Amino acid sequence: MGEQFQIDMNEFLPLRDVVFNTLRKAILTGQLKPGERLMEVHLANQLGVSRTPIREAIRKLELEGLVIMIPRRGAEVARITEKSLKDVLEVRRALDALSVELACDRITEEDTERLLDACHEFEQATKGKDAAVIAKADVALHDIIVEATGNQRLMQMVNNLSEQMYRYRFVYIKEESRHDNLIAEHREIYESIAGRDKERAAKAAKLHIDNQEKSIIRQIRLENESRLNKRL
Repeated sequence: MGEQFQIDMNEFLPLRDVVFNTLRKAILTGQLKPGERLMEVHLANQLGVSRTPIREAIRKLELEGLVIMIPRRGAEVARITEKSLKDVLEVRRALDALSVELACDRITEEDTERLLDACHEFEQATKGKDAAVIAKADVALHDIIVEATGNQRLMQMVNNLSEQMYRYRFVYIKEESRHDNLIAEHREIYESIAGRDKERAAKAAKLHIDNQEKSIIRQIRLENESRLNKRL
């Protein structure tokens, strides 16, 4: 198994839901890595629960596409594929472009200042090299833009997609050579929204997603090549 992780107890949720949320978070943040086997006995011992809620959680994770069942091997964390990545980013690209266009019309001066602060906070986060902190700063920045639209339905759609994006974002955030580009892309998005330039903002938002896709696909292919070489 990969890193050790703790069960995230919540007195208001049934144990099966607590176990599901714990395992789901571990997968999304990369603590449980793509291709890693999920052994019921090991997980039950680690989390201090019986095998029943573990089995139920694995079944739900399979329905979400985060876990797959392999004949004669059992459950393992689903690998990030180019197809699943493109499906998610294709939708996110359109939603992000819409978000920045609406933000150009609706963002307040206060939120414009918050967005600038978020750009600075992201830049500071990259200096710490902690992927979890960097990812959190990235999410916070984009949340300001979506909230500035005032569109509740758009917020719901982006939030739902963000959970699926989290897994990909971690792969992307870990590539330190991309941090300077990310900082520049965020700055371009901020300046275009502050300047109320919809065309420039939409272009910047789309480029931001396109660059993420290229970076993550490159890493997916490198991992696939490494896995094949190990088998040879």
